Amino acid sequence: MQGCPHEPQEPHEPQEPHETGVTVQDSTQDLAAGLRRFQQDVFPAKAELFAGLAARHAPDTLFIGCSDARVVPELITQREPGELFVIRTAGNLVPAHAPFAADGVAAGVEYAVAVLGVTDIVVCGHSACGAMTALAEGHDLSGAPAVAEWLRHADDAVARTPDSVTSADRVPALVRENVRAQLTRLTTHPSVARALARDELTLHGWVYDIATGSVENLTASVATAA
Repeated sequence: MQGCPHEPQEPHEPQEPHETGVTVQDSTQDLAAGLRRFQQDVFPAKAELFAGLAARHAPDTLFIGCSDARVVPELITQREPGELFVIRTAGNLVPAHAPFAADGVAAGVEYAVAVLGVTDIVVCGHSACGAMTALAEGHDLSGAPAVAEWLRHADDAVARTPDSVTSADRVPALVRENVRAQLTRLTTHPSVARALARDELTLHGWVYDIATGSVENLTASVATAA
């Protein structure tokens, strides 16, 4: 808290504003205020739920979505804490299984399927995806080499997007193809392949529209990796 006007104040550097006009200091204060509201209002109202979660972790769905701040899995699906196991990556990309080259996504998928026993996996793309826009419009990513390398996991989606698609439709078309491609990549993971073979797992492909809140279901056209 700030002191009274007569208290000496510690010198500090002026905060650089974000593009939204909100300073770093404002953002931190907002987070702290949110924590207080959670602890004072939200947590007490759901105390029984959290008491159960402290002893049991049994989500039924693995939700793989984009890191985009506008796409919040629990909000979109209206699920309670403990119901979704969430993996978020730029472009909702899932690297294909590579023996002896485990990464965070592979570990998360394996844990959700083989250990937690989820029965459903959702891969959710979304409108106005920055990752897909960069690929569809050929953005220069030389200043973001890690991003450029990561987006190679969408190469098969780019290849499957028809050249005949108009420029206005190219990003939405690539978003859809990317969801399908990542679902196919999921089937290369042994834990997923085994669960699918035993009919213990169902894959779902969604595209969420930020402006309308609608969700398009692409599941019917998903292929299995060879």
